[in-house]
Amino acid sequence: MADNLHITSYSTINNNTVYSNGDAVFENSGVDTGAFLLAAYQFLEIKYPKFYKMDGLSKLGLLASEVLLKDHSVGEQYRENEVGIVLTNANASLDADIKYFEGAKTVASPALFVYTLPNIVIGEISIKNKFKGENAFFVFEQFDAAFVHRYVSYLLNNNILQACICGWVDLLQDDYKAVLYLVEKNEHKTSIPFTADNMNNIYLFNKI
Repeated sequence: MADNLHITSYSTINNNTVYSNGDAVFENSGVDTGAFLLAAYQFLEIKYPKFYKMDGLSKLGLLASEVLLKDHSVGEQYRENEVGIVLTNANASLDADIKYFEGAKTVASPALFVYTLPNIVIGEISIKNKFKGENAFFVFEQFDAAFVHRYVSYLLNNNILQACICGWVDLLQDDYKAVLYLVEKNEHKTSIPFTADNMNNIYLFNKI
């Protein structure tokens, strides 16, 4: 059954560059993480004012998801509860945790506290796209493609979902990386088989 699943799109954000299906679409070197994420948001012409209030991890994940879904009418093809999100990373919400801890020494900010959970990035992507399907966030020392493959395959092969955004979104200060995959049952012209090997090749080399 897993052989019938396809990666229909993938996106990567790393080293101050945004990639769509292996091709660089935006680059802004010589700036810090915050400035880069803001520049990417403006370049991609995303309309989501809440972006400015979000933590770094959520900004990174939202940007990667917007690149991933561009030219894919997922919201029109599937019902809201048929599209899910499964993400992983190594640092959970540590970047926001540190900022909140430092800020709490003077005045604890509720606006920052809300981001001290790693799955908030899933919430932001879901709200932006009106997705209401199964979602989960796991923390690993490194990207575990085999685990993500098994988990997502189960969700789609058992008709819990019809499409799933999955992958890696990690950010800690100026160290960040996002690699997302759109997995569907329906095959597209540019589809590649949904396998752990293909996921790893994209994660490591940004290509198949």
